[in-house]
Amino acid sequence: MEQPYGLFGIAVPTGHNAIYFERVCAETPIKLRRCEPGELGAVIARYRGIAGYDWMAIPLVPYLYALEDPSDVPTRVNRETVERMRNRYYEAHLLSTLGANLSPGGFLPGGWSESLGAAYERRIYAFRFETTEAQDDALITRMNSATNHSQFDLLYSNCADFARVVLNSYFPGTFRRSMFPDAGMTTPKQLASKLERYSRKHPETDLSVFEIPQVPGYRRHSGSNKSVAESLSTTAHAIPIALLNPYIAGGLFLDYLVRGSHHLIPSHPQILTPDTLSALSAPRLTTPVRYGQDAGSASIQANGATDIGSAESHAPEADLLAGRK
Repeated sequence: MEQPYGLFGIAVPTGHNAIYFERVCAETPIKLRRCEPGELGAVIARYRGIAGYDWMAIPLVPYLYALEDPSDVPTRVNRETVERMRNRYYEAHLLSTLGANLSPGGFLPGGWSESLGAAYERRIYAFRFETTEAQDDALITRMNSATNHSQFDLLYSNCADFARVVLNSYFPGTFRRSMFPDAGMTTPKQLASKLERYSRKHPETDLSVFEIPQVPGYRRHSGSNKSVAESLSTTAHAIPIALLNPYIAGGLFLDYLVRGSHHLIPSHPQILTPDTLSALSAPRLTTPVRYGQDAGSASIQANGATDIGSAESHAPEADLLAGRK
């Protein structure tokens, strides 16, 4: 679940969704394969403005930092440095598939730059849970055999909808659109909330949460992920809505209080740095941090887990990184 950022993130502060797979790697940006020993897996997400493709797969480290070696990640960046790293990686690994004339994106979301160096733009939360190798193999087969043609629609076929469909292949019927508090849309916060509720009923899911901090220097800190009702009732959108119809404004705020104000992130999630990303897929030595539990007193099991966004992990785990700006 990735936090919203920039002007578009202020207007539509739902964030972005992506899925990380420990055992699924990118043979090309649009073709998947099983990972070889030592590979960290790939992040898969729906984008628009990617040469007509609906989804793209990027190895974990480049997705987060636009670099291949975690030891090269700077502690602080500026715009020029980020653009240089992204362009280098694009030319080396994406150019042959996506072409030389593809726009990197601009004021509005869209373009290939969204898939490289995500941690320079915003803070990311990874929800890790258990999957199986058979499930991951089935996903690879399904994704490779299906037509990868853009289906992006901000309201009803966004990045969170892509994650919702993938998650339902692992947990059938669990992730559906919600009229409240999201007006029938799918949002990153909604998916994370449903995953958290599912894990309470199914402890074998072995859900835990990690934080991948935003690298400072390039942008202001990203904002928190919001539901649709929260976006309309706790931001500047509330003013014109209240002027037009105070009853609707009050209803939205009440809906947010009742359904949308649930806290999804533990008080002290484990922080991941470029050098500790292997914790997303490494066998656990103590018990994962549980919701409502202080990380300092938690233990972690010896089983692998997955992060929400996609499923893949030790027993295959999946990561859900999250939504739309």
